[in-house]
Amino acid sequence: MPLTMRDTVFITAALTGSGSTQDRSDKVPRSPEQIANAAIDAAKAGAAVVHCHVRDPETGVPARAVPLYREVVERIRESDTDVVINLTAGMGGDIVFGPTSAPLPLSDSGTDMVSAAERVAHLEACLPEIATLDCGTMNFAEADYVMTNTPGMLRDMAKRMADLGIRIEIEAFDTGHLWLAKQLVSEGLIPAPVMVQLCMGIPWGAPDDLNTFMAMVNNVPPDWIYSAFSIGRHQMPYVAAAVLSGANVRVGLEDNLWLGKGRLATNAELVEHAVTIIEAMGVRIMTPEEVRAELQLTKRALP
Repeated sequence: MPLTMRDTVFITAALTGSGSTQDRSDKVPRSPEQIANAAIDAAKAGAAVVHCHVRDPETGVPARAVPLYREVVERIRESDTDVVINLTAGMGGDIVFGPTSAPLPLSDSGTDMVSAAERVAHLEACLPEIATLDCGTMNFAEADYVMTNTPGMLRDMAKRMADLGIRIEIEAFDTGHLWLAKQLVSEGLIPAPVMVQLCMGIPWGAPDDLNTFMAMVNNVPPDWIYSAFSIGRHQMPYVAAAVLSGANVRVGLEDNLWLGKGRLATNAELVEHAVTIIEAMGVRIMTPEEVRAELQLTKRALP
C-alpha cells in the first residue's frame, strides 16, 4: 500500500487529450507544431514527461493519423529541450450504438473500432519511451459512446508495445481496471517496472473523492510506480493529494482548462503551478534523465 511520500516526483503534462475541448479554449494545441511547442514549454516549466494525443490541425477534432504523431515526435526530438515522450494508445476503441430501440447496426457517426495492430501503428512509427494502455471498458459522460478495451485487445496491444521496447503506462479509471492490469502483469504481458496512472473524477469512472482515491491507491501493488490526477477544478488539489499518497503528478489541458476563475491556462502555466505546490511540500522535481533511470526507459531516434 503506497502511502509514503516520495522524496522526488516527476510531473507528466497531458497536453491536449481526445476530448472536445478545442472550441472551449484557444490555448488547446491542435497542430503538430502547436503540440510540440506545448511539450517543449511544459518541459521548460518542469515537466519530465509529456503525454501526447494528436488532433486534426484544421478542426481540432481528435485524430490518430500516424503522420501527425510522427511530426510531433520529430519536432520534440529535434528541439534542444529534453523530455520523455509518452504517446496515447487509447484511440481506435470507440463504439457508438444506434438508438435504444435499435442499437444495431452501430452508428456510422463516431464509431472508431480498429485492430490492435492499427491502434499501435503510430508507436511502431515513433518509438516513444512510454505509451498508455487503458485497462478497461467504460462509459463516458461526454457523449453516448463506449470506450472498448476487451481483455483480448489489451493482451494483444500490451504484447506489441512490449515487443517494441516501449514502457507501458497502465491507465486505470476504476478499481476493476487495476484488477485486470494485475492479471496482465502476472501473465508477463506488462514488463517491470510497472507504471500506472490513476485517473480520477472522469464520469463514469472512479469519482475523485478522497475515500475512492484511497481505494485506488490501496489497490496499487507496492512495487509499482504510479501517478494520479483529477480533472477540472480538482486538478491542483490532486497535485497535493497525489504527492501525499506516494504518487507522481499529472497536470495539463487534457484534464483541466483553467488556471483560476475566468482565466484559461496554458500547459506550461499548469506545470508551473504544480511545481510551486510540490516544492512547497518539500519534494524535489525529477528531471527527464532521472525518470528514464527509474523507469528503465530508452530514448531512441525515429525509425
